[in-house]
Amino acid sequence: MNDNRLGTAVSPYLRQHADNPVDWREWGADAFTEARERDVPVLVSIGYATCHWCHVMARESFSDPEIGAMLRQDFVAVKVDREERPDVDSSAMAAASAFTENLGWPLTVFMTPAAQVFYAGTYYPPQPVGEHPSFRQVTAAVLDAWRDRRHEVDANAAAIAGAIRQGAEADAAAAQAGQPDGGGAGLPSVEAIHGVVSDLERAEDATYGGFGGAPKFPNAPLLEFLGDVAADGDGAAGALLTRALDAIAGSELTDVDGGVFRYATQRDWSVPHYERMLYDNAGLLAVAEPGRARGIADFLRDTLRRADGAFVAAQDSESTIDGRRVEGEWYRVPLEERGRLEAPPLDDQVLTGWNGLAIRGLVIAGSRAGDDEMINLARAAADAVIAAHLRDEHVMVRSSTPRGGSTAAPTIEDLGLFAEGLLELALATGELGYAVIGRTLVDDGLSGALEVDPVLAAAGTATGEQPQTALRSGTVAMAGAAALLAALTGDDGRHSAAERLIAERARTGVDRPLGHADALGLALALQRPSREVVLVADDRSGSEVVGMLTTVGAARRPGTIVAVLTRAQAAEWAAAGFSLFEGRDALDGVTYVCHDRVCALPARTVGELATQLG
Repeated sequence: MNDNRLGTAVSPYLRQHADNPVDWREWGADAFTEARERDVPVLVSIGYATCHWCHVMARESFSDPEIGAMLRQDFVAVKVDREERPDVDSSAMAAASAFTENLGWPLTVFMTPAAQVFYAGTYYPPQPVGEHPSFRQVTAAVLDAWRDRRHEVDANAAAIAGAIRQGAEADAAAAQAGQPDGGGAGLPSVEAIHGVVSDLERAEDATYGGFGGAPKFPNAPLLEFLGDVAADGDGAAGALLTRALDAIAGSELTDVDGGVFRYATQRDWSVPHYERMLYDNAGLLAVAEPGRARGIADFLRDTLRRADGAFVAAQDSESTIDGRRVEGEWYRVPLEERGRLEAPPLDDQVLTGWNGLAIRGLVIAGSRAGDDEMINLARAAADAVIAAHLRDEHVMVRSSTPRGGSTAAPTIEDLGLFAEGLLELALATGELGYAVIGRTLVDDGLSGALEVDPVLAAAGTATGEQPQTALRSGTVAMAGAAALLAALTGDDGRHSAAERLIAERARTGVDRPLGHADALGLALALQRPSREVVLVADDRSGSEVVGMLTTVGAARRPGTIVAVLTRAQAAEWAAAGFSLFEGRDALDGVTYVCHDRVCALPARTVGELATQLG
């Protein structure tokens, strides 16, 4: 008998489990109310649609009728898509860290009816392997504790919930206050940030490039930090970045079609874990040299892009070949032969924040290379997400699929990453509408009015966003967008807000850069003299303007903002409150180079511009 309720779910991951003999529920108060009424624990299984080991555990355990009957009788079973519900995933991860250092997905969590975790792990096999217990053994031990040692279960759950609550309160207090320690508003000093490069040189894999052993991840936020420090004059950072990017591009981690896999299982970047995530590829766009960025953009365009222009979340590692579900085999076939085989399926979820990250990456890469198609891909994605996920300039939907919009509330990731992407797109195209929406999203994010899941709130285990090594955080992106707006509007309050948002993360990044680097580049930019470069040209095709566009495209460094627009657009921006553009509508074919919003005489030639840029 299968009564599970996932057949109408929006999430592709939940729908994958609709035919399990397990009586799955979606996350929500009803599941915990039922557990309280039946006096049983709650099994919360967290994963995502392209997760290989999630597929394996589903085949081995969740498709077993005996296990389904046991879970039906003794538990309330809840399925969570971590992409749809990052708030639930973050809370569960924080609790699971009390039981294992090897965190990942599938995440297997046991909760009380009060939604407090009392035991957790990751993948469990159908039979014990060495000291690793089977899923049946784990559930039997959990039930034994639940029935015979309830006081221990409740005490452990309360202690873990208390620790999570204290950590969340400390993070919130640090973000509000910021304790000075050598930089402004609690930021680490410029010297301390540059000093991280020496630590990374020692952590580098001198043989194969990159950082750490196996498994080895591309870690786009760390690479972007190295690019920022290199642009600030650190040659060692540039060399580290080049070696890492060369290693990634020259290894099995990069597919022949330009897309990059999530990680390599071996230290030499070989034997990839074959799933391909939008966020990895979007993050790498911002740092890859033009030829490699073009390959990544082609992968986004040809594989992850929907007909409406939005990008879906990922492509699976598995596909069906000769009637068997196998990992990686499709990717090992030569590109010209893949058409005869069934391609790995897509996670067809459109996520607001991840699309913002892709928009930003495409704009940065396209501006650097003078590649208009990348800019157009970014514009189409922005338009699609705005149409489907926003109402009156506010994000209302975090996730959608062809089956509709999720009821999950938007997060700081959605507001921050999408705002940052829209502002970058606005500066590259001169289109004011994107900047106006980006400004609204920043104001929404800084107001602190984001909805907190009521189940997590009642349990006292809402953590807020947690740092990730693979993905630029929404908090950092929100700070970056606020800093951009400060330069465009002269609003120092937004600059101060940006400093407060990242101060704690940046200080942590100085001590532990391999896992917390995403705030460091922005912390550097916030302490460097502001430089605003505004190119005003009604026709971008003239040779002198093309030359200035190329020069401007190469002018990025921490603290620099680049805008390209027509005279009419400059007037529109000024009228909308973006004071940097006041008076910039008088001359055509010129570039203004400003420092802290005080501008030199307009440069009319490439030579004059190069001189002013230094």
